[in-house]
Amino acid sequence: QVQLVESGGGLVQAGDSLRLSCASSGRTFGANAMGWFRQAPGKEREFVAAISASSTITYYADSVKGRFTISRDNAKNTAYLQMNSLKPEDTAVYYCAARMTWAPSGIRNDYTYWGQGTQVTVSA
Repeated sequence: QVQLVESGGGLVQAGDSLRLSCASSGRTFGANAMGWFRQAPGKEREFVAAISASSTITYYADSVKGRFTISRDNAKNTAYLQMNSLKPEDTAVYYCAARMTWAPSGIRNDYTYWGQGTQVTVSA
């Protein structure tokens, strides 16, 4: 069983930055790909970014490419999402997820474990 806990969300203005963290209790964190997804009110949960177990491969949604950076520290069992140049359309609940293999994926159903989410609100 893996528990994921996100933190770092909040209310910011357009153009600001935030860094989200995802702490994992899993013993196999270093072997798991990690992903970030988000869900805005009334919308489907969508892919944001993913990273392979060894950090060598990263994927990004086109909407965040060049503004967001996913990273991880396997020694700390933690994944991160650095979000720069935030826009009002980035407002959503952000979820981290763990995949039980090394390869990252942008597909929601490929992930087995999910955190409870952290709210990010960007005002204009």
